[in-house]
Amino acid sequence: MNFSERFVRRFDDEIRFFKGWMDGPKAVGAIMPTSSVTARSMASVINPDSGLPVLELGPGTGVITRAILARGVAPADLVSIEFSPDFHSRLQLDFPDVRFVCGDAFDLDTTLAGMNISVFDSVISGIPLLNFPMARRVALIEDLLDRLPPGRPVVQFSYGPASPVAARGTSFSVVHHDFVMRNVPPARLWIYRRQP
Repeated sequence: MNFSERFVRRFDDEIRFFKGWMDGPKAVGAIMPTSSVTARSMASVINPDSGLPVLELGPGTGVITRAILARGVAPADLVSIEFSPDFHSRLQLDFPDVRFVCGDAFDLDTTLAGMNISVFDSVISGIPLLNFPMARRVALIEDLLDRLPPGRPVVQFSYGPASPVAARGTSFSVVHHDFVMRNVPPARLWIYRRQP
């Protein structure tokens, strides 16, 4: 892809992102799309040779989706949940072979019903967790980790200085994965795991 094609795609992503932010700022939770540098760092935790699908939460304009596919995950091995019907419709056009689901990541039993997938390699999450109460955040991470082999990661994007999910008194550990200055605003990435 040449420079002008990349520029047009980036501009298109930003226009769609801004429209989504205007329609539902709490659901989008950011002022700009995730940078490709951040997306690559998030996708770096995936083991594309695990034989298991990857679960993506909150793909938005598809920047992180592109990074997951570039990591070597086959489109059919990516399940991506998007809450916004507008983003969902566009993602299906941009990535026709990825399994996109328009639904609620906080209710995965309903959202993933009928997919016959019980275990994922890892979870890549762009959900704006800071917009939700702590009890819901902890419950989400616990639910996600129940769907992974022990030791496999949930990676979460956040703008806050601390992990958006507290590990005190829970069954998982939290580690800081990356701090990405080349994101607007700068982003912190966190990894949640259960020990094998």
